[in-house]
Amino acid sequence: MAEFTTPQMSRVRRAGSLGGSPINIPASPFMKKLGCGTGVSVYLMERVGKMNASPWAIKKLNSKCASQQAEVYRKRLKEEAKVLKGIDHPNIVGFRALATAKDGSECLAMEFGGERSLNDLIEKRREDGLQAFPAAVVEKVALHVARGLQYLHENKLLHGDMKSCNVVVKGNFDAVKICDVGVSLPLDENMAVSEPEAEYIGTEPWNPKEALEGGDITDKADIFAYGLTLWEMMTLAVPHMDMPVHDDDDDDDEDEERDEDESIEESFDEEAYLARVGTRPPLDADALGESYRRMLELFYVCTEEDPKKRPSAAQIVQALEAKRSA
Repeated sequence: MAEFTTPQMSRVRRAGSLGGSPINIPASPFMKKLGCGTGVSVYLMERVGKMNASPWAIKKLNSKCASQQAEVYRKRLKEEAKVLKGIDHPNIVGFRALATAKDGSECLAMEFGGERSLNDLIEKRREDGLQAFPAAVVEKVALHVARGLQYLHENKLLHGDMKSCNVVVKGNFDAVKICDVGVSLPLDENMAVSEPEAEYIGTEPWNPKEALEGGDITDKADIFAYGLTLWEMMTLAVPHMDMPVHDDDDDDDEDEERDEDESIEESFDEEAYLARVGTRPPLDADALGESYRRMLELFYVCTEEDPKKRPSAAQIVQALEAKRSA
């Protein structure tokens, strides 16, 4: 049975954070916008004038954030930079710098992990009238994300917000990387979050029952959300929702989307939704077919209500690697 070995830490010049030459980050209008989330936007920065230099992804605070909210997201940005500086893995976006752009905004420069998030690809596939991603693609993503989670957990870190929005993909799934570790939490020797002030944030539809009911948070909280991320790829939907939900807030499109948002609010059964959160969402195994059997089994075991019945990330990697080498 093959074992997964974490790579050696590589030496990366982190300008702006280790006393190197200052980096010049343009103002937002001069960069390509890749996406946005609550409180932040992500841009692509081409490193002009540097021979064979790979582009960077720049995460910046949204300019329209209220001052009180801005402080929360500024703190998360700095925490994400702190976490990323201490880790190095091919399935996790790498740290490059914590700097200030020419427009005065604080920003986090990261490795450019991919053109689109997994969530973007799910939405595009649904809009195109397609069905689940091919089983081989789901399995590839499952392995790469599990490798990243294994590395985080072995380094005593809980990602804390696993979902398709926080997985970036390059090309035709040529590279798959976990991103957004701004709400990660330290794990103790028992793989539990034990610091009194540590708060599990997550995103509600992906949160396990123990997080919703004030139970003990362990590495298995990431595993539950990981299982739902695979579910997303097989259903092209958001867990526990009867209609698509957009986690990202694009300020530029607020006026155009207001009518749609109001329509969704009118038809949304909040009571039924809240009753489902923290449980395993239904999945039509017969419609998917035999080729998805392994991914269905993985989804089911990862979304067990009892955290102790869920596998560890290392066990998932071992099982998936064994299948590839068989």
